[in-house]
Amino acid sequence: MTRAAVALALATLTGAPMQCAHPPEDSVRTEDSAGDALWALAQDFEAHGEHAAAVHTLDTLARRYPANRHAQAARLAAASDAGP
Repeated sequence: MTRAAVALALATLTGAPMQCAHPPEDSVRTEDSAGDALWALAQDFEAHGEHAAAVHTLDTLARRYPANRHAQAARLAAASDAGP
């Protein structure tokens, strides 16, 4: 590879925007994270009368995804055994 090609490749790579530099804002979120999916699943379990499954799902969300936007509510709901 010539020096010009290497320089062009480096310039292109270093000038490219960094993706996922920060978490997306909730207002522009285009897809749910795994924690969001667990939260929705727990709500669905509760709506269908599966309280034990809802509490187990909330506990899983709180343990595996502690930084998720629903984690604190999930911890509280699982601890109080109240469901989502």
